Amino acid sequence: MHTPVTVIGAGLGGLTLARVLHVHGIPATVYEADPSPSARTQGGMLDIHDYNGQLAVEAAGLMDEFHAIVLEGRQAMRVLDRDGTVLFEEADDGTGGRPEVMRGELRQMLIDSLPAGTVRWGHKVTGTRALGEGRHEVAFADGTTVTAGLLVGADGAWSRVRPLLSAATPEYSGTSVVETYLYDADTRHPAAAKAVGGGSMIAPSPGRQFFAHRESGDTLHIYVALAEPLDWFAAIDFTDPESATARIAAEFADWAPELTVLITDTDTAPVLRPHYALPTDHRWDRVPGVTLLGDAAHLAIPNGEGANLAMLDGAELGRAIAARPDDIEAALTEYEQVMFPRSAEIAASEDAEIHRVDSEANTAQGLIDMFFEKGQ
Repeated sequence: MHTPVTVIGAGLGGLTLARVLHVHGIPATVYEADPSPSARTQGGMLDIHDYNGQLAVEAAGLMDEFHAIVLEGRQAMRVLDRDGTVLFEEADDGTGGRPEVMRGELRQMLIDSLPAGTVRWGHKVTGTRALGEGRHEVAFADGTTVTAGLLVGADGAWSRVRPLLSAATPEYSGTSVVETYLYDADTRHPAAAKAVGGGSMIAPSPGRQFFAHRESGDTLHIYVALAEPLDWFAAIDFTDPESATARIAAEFADWAPELTVLITDTDTAPVLRPHYALPTDHRWDRVPGVTLLGDAAHLAIPNGEGANLAMLDGAELGRAIAARPDDIEAALTEYEQVMFPRSAEIAASEDAEIHRVDSEANTAQGLIDMFFEKGQ
């Protein structure tokens, strides 16, 4: 391999790329801002799809390890109306194509599959610059730098690598979620546990939405989505958990109590997470020696595909490099020509539209209709 691969970001996409390269005997170094793998919570449950995310796992040679971390029964799904009526319910019979895993366990699986030292922890990128002839310099907060022959930005929404390729920046989508947790739900929060069921629950309405997962350890992970401008959320003091919780709950005053307890009975302080997105058709002209994957390339409102696409990006980029180790520009061109239209199509799809909380299509019946149209 004549072009060492430098990956910025040890998320699912960057780690998948490093793993697929390793499978093909190509070394890579991954630089990550976090000081360690356990430095922060890695998020909740992910459904890994058989048509994209699992293809990446297979390319990484980790299907057995993946099956070992799947949470049984979590593909169950129910849709509730705002009055608590269950309008749709689907059990998990073990044959579905979207098994659920914990994001942190999936990430650790990928980390464990790499040679020791592949990931360099505690390396926060402060800037990047072109050096010419396809080479780029990456500067870190500790004052050190590294020169990359091939630089891959897998560093998420606020990528420090993206400016080498594109002037695009994420814009607020108009929707934010407030994240809460309920622990020991079956014994301590039985009404909420019954409403959520054994897997995922969604109670959609234009401008407002509950989405909840039953994670490992009898934990309910809740995302309360509201279509409001950032100034609206800025008026809420999230440093005062009690008042912030009460303010959010007030927006659901006429909803069923078994749903509102997902906010009012929270065992954690509510956390605000605004949703940002890049333009749906975001792309760039080929720049020698650098490319992007995952949210750095195609950040979209949450639609169930983000992690899957990041992993597939990493796998396909890794295979393209392995197929053309002596012609990296051809490999990058091949990868981008597939990645651009795929991510744009998913971001503009009907599935993405139903995930828009501010959409008139965001209703319980609209979601159910979509399920039946797709044969789910």
